[in-house]
Amino acid sequence: MDMAVRTIDKRFIESGLGDMRLHALKLESEVKKVIVGQNAAIRLILIAIFARGHVLLEGDVGVGKTTLLRAVTRGIGGGYERVEGTVDLMPNDLIYHTHLGAEGKPQIDPGPLLRSGENLSVFFFNEINRARPQVHSLLLRVMAERSLYAFKREYRLPHMLVFADRNQVEKEETFEIPSAARDRFMMEIPIMVPAELDIRKSLVFNTKFHDTESLTAQVEPGVLAFDQLNDFSVQLQSHIQSSPLIENYAMDLWQATLTPAQYGIKIEGVDINRLVHAGASPRGMGMLLKAARVNAWLSDRDAVLPQDIHTVFHETLAHRLVLSSMYESRRTVLARELMTAIIRTVAVP
Repeated sequence: MDMAVRTIDKRFIESGLGDMRLHALKLESEVKKVIVGQNAAIRLILIAIFARGHVLLEGDVGVGKTTLLRAVTRGIGGGYERVEGTVDLMPNDLIYHTHLGAEGKPQIDPGPLLRSGENLSVFFFNEINRARPQVHSLLLRVMAERSLYAFKREYRLPHMLVFADRNQVEKEETFEIPSAARDRFMMEIPIMVPAELDIRKSLVFNTKFHDTESLTAQVEPGVLAFDQLNDFSVQLQSHIQSSPLIENYAMDLWQATLTPAQYGIKIEGVDINRLVHAGASPRGMGMLLKAARVNAWLSDRDAVLPQDIHTVFHETLAHRLVLSSMYESRRTVLARELMTAIIRTVAVP
């Protein structure tokens, strides 16, 4: 591999990158104490936190997504809010809550987006595709701007990361997130039932996994400071380098998502020339490289290697692909197969 790879040197230690990396790995270790069988997902969420990217979560009901996010929030600090997607949820329900006060008079309280003020750290939208497009529109605007105008003033949400999952089983009363909206999320991270039988037995029979409150309380609080992560992320991104070879490799990967047939990619039972309607976006490629830089830093390097890109390739790009209508119903499976074929086929520098 024709590239210079340097370990983190004194320059980075002095800038705080070395010390922060130790805190990041400690947070990862703390979360792993209470969330078992999800090591890959925990690492990817850690990458998203330091890349400051919003996340879609892929997985069935009851696999521990809420517990995982609450454990992460305890470790980084700040406010945690959760909202359930329903067909009757309205945009204003995210902003304020009306009820009758003690004296029988109408009272308005802040909704989940405003309750924690500028300290909101993690916002979890459960079953986002059950909510109507108007709700999606508001959330996507807040995600992009990290601010909200309400009650004749602007509310800033500078530290907020949005995590959302989709009900992928039921189709009635659901509103699929359009491709332009999916593109706003840095990653879609799978959280599946662990394959190991001993871990499955523990999740079912060990009662400590049945109480979310006591379980997440085992995570050491404040391992990271949520209100310092934005500035640190900028510093990290400016220090982790990518060589011309890596940049050319990333461009080849991008082109392969647009025209896979050009690279000789084949998927059984699929007309590869008709598969992709729209490949990865420039925003998606930018997020891919941001995530790859974080993975290089967590691996104690100051330069991106191909394996850093491979680590986050599927999670940052697969959900952005738009397949032809004849294949869209199988989008999740085919996108995964395409991503795997691209990594296997495109020449690595």
